[in-house]
Amino acid sequence: MATEALKRQIAGKWQNAFARLNRDQEGITGLLAFSEAWALATEFLHPRDLNGSMANKELDMVKVRLAVETLSKSKMLPILLENFLEDMRKQQYLITRDVNQFMLQYEETEDVHHIARLVYRILEWYRAWVPITELGHTILSAYTLTFQTHVYSILPPSFSRGFKKLVNATFDLAQSPVPPPWLPPTPPALQSPVPPPRPDLPLWSAFEQLGLLDRYESLISSVCYEHIEAHILETCSKRWGERMLQPLREWMTNRIVPWMVMPYARGARSAEEARSMLQGVGSRFDFHVCKTLSDLRTREIFDIIIDFPDSQPALEDLKECLQRVDQRTQLVQTLRKANRKRLLHPGADTKDILTQYVSIIRCLRLVDPPGVLLFKVADPIRRYLRERPDTIRCIVASLVGDGESGDSLVDENEPIQPLQQMQVEDYTDPSWEPEPIDAGPDFRTNKPSDVISTLVSIYDSKDLFVRELQVLLAQRLLAITDGNFDRERRNIEILKIRFGEAALQVCEVMLRDMTESKRTDQHVQSQKHMMLHPTIISRHFWPPLQAGKFAMPGQFKLIQDDYAREFHSFKQDKKLRWLPHLGTIRLEIELQDRTIPVDVPPLEAAFIELFSEKDTWTVDELIARVGSVDRSAAIKSLTTWVDMGVLKEEISNQYVLLEVAEDGSSVSTGGAPPRPARVIEEVSAVLTVEQQQAEQMRVYWKFIEGMLTNLGTLPLDRIQTMLKFAPGYDRTIEQLGAFMEAARREGLVTVANGMWKLSRT
Repeated sequence: MATEALKRQIAGKWQNAFARLNRDQEGITGLLAFSEAWALATEFLHPRDLNGSMANKELDMVKVRLAVETLSKSKMLPILLENFLEDMRKQQYLITRDVNQFMLQYEETEDVHHIARLVYRILEWYRAWVPITELGHTILSAYTLTFQTHVYSILPPSFSRGFKKLVNATFDLAQSPVPPPWLPPTPPALQSPVPPPRPDLPLWSAFEQLGLLDRYESLISSVCYEHIEAHILETCSKRWGERMLQPLREWMTNRIVPWMVMPYARGARSAEEARSMLQGVGSRFDFHVCKTLSDLRTREIFDIIIDFPDSQPALEDLKECLQRVDQRTQLVQTLRKANRKRLLHPGADTKDILTQYVSIIRCLRLVDPPGVLLFKVADPIRRYLRERPDTIRCIVASLVGDGESGDSLVDENEPIQPLQQMQVEDYTDPSWEPEPIDAGPDFRTNKPSDVISTLVSIYDSKDLFVRELQVLLAQRLLAITDGNFDRERRNIEILKIRFGEAALQVCEVMLRDMTESKRTDQHVQSQKHMMLHPTIISRHFWPPLQAGKFAMPGQFKLIQDDYAREFHSFKQDKKLRWLPHLGTIRLEIELQDRTIPVDVPPLEAAFIELFSEKDTWTVDELIARVGSVDRSAAIKSLTTWVDMGVLKEEISNQYVLLEVAEDGSSVSTGGAPPRPARVIEEVSAVLTVEQQQAEQMRVYWKFIEGMLTNLGTLPLDRIQTMLKFAPGYDRTIEQLGAFMEAARREGLVTVANGMWKLSRT
């Protein structure tokens, strides 16, 4: 049983509700009016089927607004909203049916026309069911949220793909004065007496009203990103000879910015307001332009460096892009990977590696003046070049203009300056700047700036370069036959600026020796005309020359002795020590039917001289007459005459002189030789630095042999430690390892698990 209090409470609430609905009118007049208002409002708000017979039914909007006002005064709008939303849920199948129909057509044809029609159809449903503004913002917001929630829940995954294609098509619409034939006509609700300034304006309006702009914001942005990327790849790939960043930004202004107005600034009321609304998204797209161009140039960086300096505009673009986007790490990684694949391998010539390294230095200093990128990229190249035995020789050859291809690593426009050494940073300098944030712990901002100092800094000491300079200059001086040393004198003066006068003193002595040798030869020739023109040098100031112990026979020996006597009479405190295996001799071989002029090395001349004594010689007899000659060198020299038709090998190791050519053709004196002129193989007279080091290491073989004999097996580092007690030993463990490997190939030692021992004989 209900208590009296509860009964009174219920009765009071009923009376209040009745009074609110009846609006304090007599009898139930107000209640009847409320009932009519409710019926009219629910009829108006009931979601209709656009394809049904009631779709075009029109109500008196004056009465509808009065009914809404009545319900509002009765505080029944929340109940009306709840009823309306429930009716919407019951009618949502109508929208679902249309969506499925249009999406089926799109999935069958992939025609973006069906997506556009679907958008307009959904907009028709939205406008058909939308409440009037008199119901208030709350009801309108609830309706919009409910409608969009349902639509988004029924759109299939393929809609995103189609919507993206539709947005992409708006790029062409933005530039077209008329809509394309596939674009449906503007719905009546969107038509106005003034034609839209752009054909895609109704489409963007539909996107906005349906909430598609917010929902697919990232997809819309991705369309613009892809458009930018496609344009950059199409217009900028492999085009390094002109600046591209500024034309890209002009293209953005003319092509992308007008398109951006629709999705990002459609509601702007003035140009200034539109500019303000586009500032953020425009900056984002400009960032993407810089990033895409930076990515492209990063992928092309190896070829850009090869094409330098013609590719300098591309590097300037890359520098500007890197100031806006953080792609420095990717650039370093890409270039290091390309260097490993295309440069740092045994198939690449050392000169090519050095040329590319110099280009890398110049290019990366242009992109990053502090040098952090160069420091990170150059480290593997420097380590690889340090392991190549001919690196120093190639650098030195370039310094003195002796490059094989005629190219030089040194830019003629760069001033000649001394080698720069690492200096301690002066923090009191007002122009001092801290190291860049991405610099490593070993980086120094005041690293050598000129190319030559950078190349020399590959090694710990410039003494290696000085020794190689001495060898190379010695070879070049000995190769000069016309007595003109002006070029070498100029090279020495330039090198003195770079390496200092003390390091080039030996080279100056060599140059003076050559000048003095020419003067001495002129004096000897003035006393007694001789066919011999030797080069006289100071033995103690020149690098070691190639060893040879054979003696010239016959008339060559007499010519040497005569020259030595004249020289001794001119310089009584000097003595000539002949190196008969070096040089070139010009001969005329007079045979019965022909005369053959030829330039040959001394050993070939010595052998053919012996054939003037008798016509047949064995190899052993020839070697016994000239002295200590390697058998292979002797056979090679004899083969020269066999190739020229002067000698013939009758039996193994026995040669005979052919006074008459075997083909029977007689050639008169002074006639052309029967065979083409022979190309003389040039053999360096001076030992290279590697050969000098190998010869010096042989001195220490006895120490190594004694260690391994007494102590058995030893690791390389132990051998290195013990060799340091030997007088004059200054080799690195890498040089010792190379020597031990050479000894292993000769069968002197064996190695297993890093332990060396003598081979058992």
